[in-house]
Amino acid sequence: MATVELTKETFKDSITDNDIVIVDFWAPWCGPCRSFAPIYESVSEKHDDVVFAKVNTEVEQELAASFQIRSIPTMMIFREQIIIFSQAGMLPESALEELISKTRELDMDKVREDIAAQQG
Repeated sequence: MATVELTKETFKDSITDNDIVIVDFWAPWCGPCRSFAPIYESVSEKHDDVVFAKVNTEVEQELAASFQIRSIPTMMIFREQIIIFSQAGMLPESALEELISKTRELDMDKVREDIAAQQG
């Protein structure tokens, strides 16, 4: 699956309608973002069950601000509408592949229990 551009209008539906969504917050002027883009695109082609999304922080400033994006690239992984990973900086392909594997292995019932316990 190729990457998809998200906007504030499409963001919520993308997260709600898909089990795993990886979001790359980036900007055209960002050198590390441009270096990470081919890695992200390459990995996206190997995982049809994962949505690989991109948010251009220059165009979608309100969306970036709502997630408190302070540096780019920043990658977030949503699983069942829960942010399970957020990190600034680019990743090598092997690290991104490992993250996807760990994301699939997560026991989401346990994650929800942990969240409820922290909020309770």
